[in-house]
Amino acid sequence: MFLDEKTVDGVSCISFNQERFDAAKVVQFKQFFVDAVAAGKTRLVLDLAAVKFMDSSALGAVVAVLKTVGARGDLVLCGATGIVAELFKLTRMDRVFVIVASEADAVAKLNS
Repeated sequence: MFLDEKTVDGVSCISFNQERFDAAKVVQFKQFFVDAVAAGKTRLVLDLAAVKFMDSSALGAVVAVLKTVGARGDLVLCGATGIVAELFKLTRMDRVFVIVASEADAVAKLNS
């Protein structure tokens, strides 16, 4: 599996642990979050620090996760750098998502 999960201060922190986030991983990615929310995990961090390439279907999957979480909880992204950060800026998704530098910052944001 390309996702790792841990709990930090009551927040579910999910790390994408591969360099490429593309259409081949979208279905599993979305299902992982559907299952997490169904299990009652509503404060979520998605760590994209390992991701060096992200295509439009992957961006769409992250948007779908935000919709899945919806009003039931909060999603904070962290670790987006380089091309991945530029993708969020270019598509103006940086205005839709809360994006912080590190997992620690994301957990602090959710616990404030």
